[in-house]
Amino acid sequence: MRPMTMRRRRLLQLAAIGTAGAALVACSTGGGGGDAGGGEDGGTITVWMDQNRADALGDVIASFEEESGTSVEVVIKEFGDIAGDFVTQAPGGEGPDVVIAPHDALGNLVSNGVVAPIELGDASGDFQDIAIEAMSYDGSVYGVPVSIENLALVRNTALAPEAPATWDDLVATGQAAVASGSAQYPLLVGLDPNNADPYHLYPLQASYGGPLFALNDDGTYDGSDLQIGNEGNLQFATQLAQWGADGILNLSISQDIAKEQFAAGASPYTITGPWSLAQFDEAGIEYAIDPIPSAGGQPATPLVGVQGFMLSSYSENPIVATQFITDYMASQEAQTAIYEAGDRAPALTAAFEAMPADSPTAAFGEIGADAVPMPNVPEMAAIWDQWGATEAQIIGGQGDPTQLWTSMAEAIQSTIDAG
Repeated sequence: MRPMTMRRRRLLQLAAIGTAGAALVACSTGGGGGDAGGGEDGGTITVWMDQNRADALGDVIASFEEESGTSVEVVIKEFGDIAGDFVTQAPGGEGPDVVIAPHDALGNLVSNGVVAPIELGDASGDFQDIAIEAMSYDGSVYGVPVSIENLALVRNTALAPEAPATWDDLVATGQAAVASGSAQYPLLVGLDPNNADPYHLYPLQASYGGPLFALNDDGTYDGSDLQIGNEGNLQFATQLAQWGADGILNLSISQDIAKEQFAAGASPYTITGPWSLAQFDEAGIEYAIDPIPSAGGQPATPLVGVQGFMLSSYSENPIVATQFITDYMASQEAQTAIYEAGDRAPALTAAFEAMPADSPTAAFGEIGADAVPMPNVPEMAAIWDQWGATEAQIIGGQGDPTQLWTSMAEAIQSTIDAG
């Protein structure tokens, strides 16, 4: 039997407290996903996560169960379904104690009252700043960040030996490769014919000074101050039309086609994330990871997505569930395991710095550290559909770009005002 460590003794003490605390939570909320009486020591907690992370965290979860005396029921869900299912099921007592979810769902989760803040204290300094910023909402931190992912420029080093200094350099090199017959496309960006892809195009939009919302004094987004119709965004819209006309952006190139064609050596450049690298590695393409060059004169900052473990406000075993999050999911062992399973940069600084410095994931992470979090305010839900549809219309030459963009901004504002 493993000797009782200090952490084990502390967890057992907290589990005992948590059993009493859970009764209070149950009285105030009407139930939750955990069963505080399900184990001899720490009861039971239910955790929702995707298959990839569940596979990666098996050993860490086993350690938690042994050291805390708590049983962990892992429920596998598609990552994209977790936040929505959480909102609908938690209030009825069918939700989990802990979920992994993207940070940009926070506004919706908080406004629906299904997540509880977590006190990290000085431990917040152990994580990358952008990760804590992303997991914060209205002055509180709502979870432990574990992964950071963002876009970058992936460059075929055989077709483009040097990183482009500017967007014009990228376009010129890409067009020259096509003209010489060594490539078919100057650049590959996966787009949808009806909805483009605002996420993949945002770094270029940002380079024109095109924000989505104004910022509060603390750097968080002000959802009440929509900025998507500002002058910088109109300049971006005009250029978007030009790139469509010049064939730099092509609505017939989907995400899958973009990855397949880059893997086949058909372009010197693609804008993508670390999720595409396995396909490029399998194809044997030699590539480098570079910052996306600016088109409009300001930094081409991608939107960063942060995933983290969050505590349900309906948990029946909140203290032990919190320990699972703050002591185990925040550990270097857990964050390294998630990185190794999914090529996502760890949010924990020690785990990030332990990665090989020349690894592609480290290169993505360095770029992400200087990027901006995807807005996590509820108003963001009003933007995506109209934003993407308008970009597709502009790229496809279906009208005056400034008029289309202005109409979009007005429609989004109306949607937000209507609540």
